[in-house]
Amino acid sequence: MPKEIIFSDKAPAPIGPYSQAVKINGTVYVSGQIAAELATSGDIKAETGMVMQNIGHILGAAKLGFGHVVKSTIFLRDMNDFAAVNEIYGSFFTTNPPARETVQVARLPKDVNVEISVVAVE
Repeated sequence: MPKEIIFSDKAPAPIGPYSQAVKINGTVYVSGQIAAELATSGDIKAETGMVMQNIGHILGAAKLGFGHVVKSTIFLRDMNDFAAVNEIYGSFFTTNPPARETVQVARLPKDVNVEISVVAVE
């Protein structure tokens, strides 16, 4: 079972030794995406929107869309941002949303406020 590395030049390049996404057996595992350039803006909705757009670009590179996502994980620096993040996140999953968990963490890469990863199936 060979794995296929998925890459979109429309999303930020990895900042470490990992791939944007890996596909194996019809399942695509998208690494956590961030919006470092918006982290200091104080606009959690804009930051979340950019994260979701980045995920969309990577899914597109795998010839998939948000309707293929079966699982997501949201990491928040501050759980008080939950409602705002949920509003933007939810706009990308208008029907049959995936399974999900949301957790607050002490710190995220590049000091961002939100990081989201997803798993999608063909």
